[in-house]
Amino acid sequence: MSVTFPASVPFYKMQGSGNDFVVIDNRAARIPELEMQRFAVAACRRAFGIGADGIFFLDLPKERTDVDVIWHFFNADGSRAEMCGNASRCAARLAHMLGMAGPGLSIGTDAGVVRAEVFEDEREVRVQLTPPCGLETGIALDLGGGEAFTGHFVNTGVPHAVIFVENVENVDVDRLGRAIRYHARFAPAGTNVNFAQIVSAEAISLRTYERGVEGETYACGTGASAAVYLAHHLKLTGPDVQVTTSGGERLGIGVVEGALFLRGKAEITFSGVLNLQSVGLA
Repeated sequence: MSVTFPASVPFYKMQGSGNDFVVIDNRAARIPELEMQRFAVAACRRAFGIGADGIFFLDLPKERTDVDVIWHFFNADGSRAEMCGNASRCAARLAHMLGMAGPGLSIGTDAGVVRAEVFEDEREVRVQLTPPCGLETGIALDLGGGEAFTGHFVNTGVPHAVIFVENVENVDVDRLGRAIRYHARFAPAGTNVNFAQIVSAEAISLRTYERGVEGETYACGTGASAAVYLAHHLKLTGPDVQVTTSGGERLGIGVVEGALFLRGKAEITFSGVLNLQSVGLA
C-alpha cells in the first residue's frame, strides 16, 4: 500500500561539475525508504518535476556509529545506485552547511563508506571513493555491423566500462554508449560507459553515458575516476590527472597507493518547495 505524502516537501538543487541532483533533507521530510523510488522518478523528471540526473535523501545514521551521515541515492529512472562520485561531494558539502557534520566527514553509501573533506572557501569537496575492484583490461566488444572496440572495466563504486579514443568529440555517445551499456558482456546489471581521450600524462577529456540516466551527462565523478585509474594502470597517464567533462568542468583525480581521490566543485544552485500534487504524488 502506498504511503500518503505530505502536500509539499522542501528540497535543494545541487550540481557537481554539471552533474545535477535533487536533495532531500530526510531528517524533516521523512520520506519512507519504500516510497523513495516513486518520489525519485517524479522529482527528477525534467520539465514536469524539478529535473535532475539523480536524487539523494540525506539523513543521520540511526543504527550505526561508523559514519556521520547516510544517504539513499536513486538515478532519474528510479533505479537505486550504489554510489555516485559527484553526488557524494554535494552530500558532503550540504551536510556540513546544515550542521550535520564537520568539514571532515564520512558518508554511508550502498557501496561502502566514502570519506570527504569540505573546502568551503573554494566551494569544493574532496572524496576518497570506495576501493576500486573488478579490474579487467583488453575486453573485446563486438557491437555488430562491423563495429568493434577494445574496452576496459573497473568498479569505482558503480560499474564502469572505459573506451580510449583518439577524439571524444567524434564519438556518438548516446548510440555507442547504449550499445555497450546493454552489451551481453556486462549483463545482467549493465554498466556505465566512458569514452576517454588522453590529452597528456596529466589530462583526459571524457564523455560518459550513465546507466540509470540512459544518456550522456555533463559529468560523472566515478566515471572520471575509473578512466584515470585505468589510464594510470595502463601507463597512459601519471597518478594525478585533470579530467575535463563534456560540461566543460574539470575534476581532479588522484591515484594514491591504489586508492582513488576525487575533487571538484559542489554547488547549491537553488532551493525550494516541491508541490507533490503537481507531480502526481499527493
